[in-house]
Amino acid sequence: MTRRLIWLASAWILVALVVAALVLTQAFQESALRRLGAMLNETVDEIVVAASRTPAGEPIGQIQDARTLRLLSGKYWQILEVEPDGRLRSLARSTSLWDYDLSLPAGLTGRLDQAFGDVITFNTVGPKDDPKRPEPLRVAATMKSIPRHERPVIFLAALDRSEVDADTRQFATLTWVALLVMGAGLVSAVFIQVRFGLRPLFDLRNEIAAVRKGRAARIERAYPLEIQPLAEQVNRLLDHNQEVVERQRTHVGNLAHALKTPISVMLAEAGTADGALPELVRRQTRIMQGQVDHHLRRARAAARAAHGLGETTPVAEVLDELAVMIEQVFRDKAVEIDWRAPDDLAFLGERQDLQEILGNLIENAAKFSRRRVRVSAGDNGLGLMVAVVEDDGPGLPADRREEVLKRGARLDESAPGSGLGLSIVDDLTRAYGGRLTLADSDLGGLKAVLELPAAQAQA
Repeated sequence: MTRRLIWLASAWILVALVVAALVLTQAFQESALRRLGAMLNETVDEIVVAASRTPAGEPIGQIQDARTLRLLSGKYWQILEVEPDGRLRSLARSTSLWDYDLSLPAGLTGRLDQAFGDVITFNTVGPKDDPKRPEPLRVAATMKSIPRHERPVIFLAALDRSEVDADTRQFATLTWVALLVMGAGLVSAVFIQVRFGLRPLFDLRNEIAAVRKGRAARIERAYPLEIQPLAEQVNRLLDHNQEVVERQRTHVGNLAHALKTPISVMLAEAGTADGALPELVRRQTRIMQGQVDHHLRRARAAARAAHGLGETTPVAEVLDELAVMIEQVFRDKAVEIDWRAPDDLAFLGERQDLQEILGNLIENAAKFSRRRVRVSAGDNGLGLMVAVVEDDGPGLPADRREEVLKRGARLDESAPGSGLGLSIVDDLTRAYGGRLTLADSDLGGLKAVLELPAAQAQA
């Protein structure tokens, strides 16, 4: 967003400067051409005033201008007569033209006739014969009637505009250089303003991101007066969330004590007595106890996941502890747990929840494996950690994978357990906004793919 803002502001500045340069250059050129046109109009007036008749009855122009008497001087004039068939015949020309006729654009005679007596200006090339650098001329033309002459006469005056073009190019160059320097200064000012003037906002954003990713618990820095209230409100929100989590934990603990005591009393009363009723009470009470533990565990995880700030758990430490413990539990089978995880990989949540999630998965894998369990964990680069638990056991048919995630469903009825292991994993994973999927492993057994929020481990 910051880069886009800088680029957008820079683009607008550059566009404005380009438009300004074009407008200024165009205005300068038009001003120079107006001055040149005024000089040409004066020359045309001199030619018209000086027009007279020769003894043969032909009009000629006589003006006192040294440049028009010097060959190819850059200042020219010519008088043309419009014949009945529309052709133009030269009546007189300046000495500077020698025997060269000024080049006229097509349709000029008609335009002069419609604007009879007015002056029309146009550009053409002069008599200097240089193909690489033709002589640019600015020409003023008018059509008038002179005394004792039947046909209309066209008066032309021309000036070399090379100096005007050179001045325009020089002005354009200086304007572009000046505006480019100004543009660079303005763009630098925008960059400095955005990067340094808004730095407190960037710092606040980074601190909030650190809290969200679990690297900090609160916003600690002091900010300018305009931003400090926002930082204080964020801290108040964090405190409020922490209070809510602690309150939920207290309620969950109270509920656990309130329910576990009656259940323990029922189990004690049932005792070891024989008979259908005591056995039914014991069995149903154990199921009730498992369900209560399951839902209390899920409520605690949901409360912690909802908070989810400032709590990080290194994954490698948890996997190492679980591998050692579960290998001891299944030492009769000589189960080998091969695990791999980066040292800097961390779970964005509490340690006991990660232990319960991974512990259930690895324990199930060890329970149904022949001998080998493989665990790998890593960061997918999208803010999630991915843990894969595989075994070399008999596997699980695809049509039963959704069934085993339900409460009380069991992979093998002959194996001990309540059937809540994968259900607990699925519930805790969902509470943290993650996902659990089951697939076939290349070891031959079942592969459980776990996605959970990731955070950077504390140094």
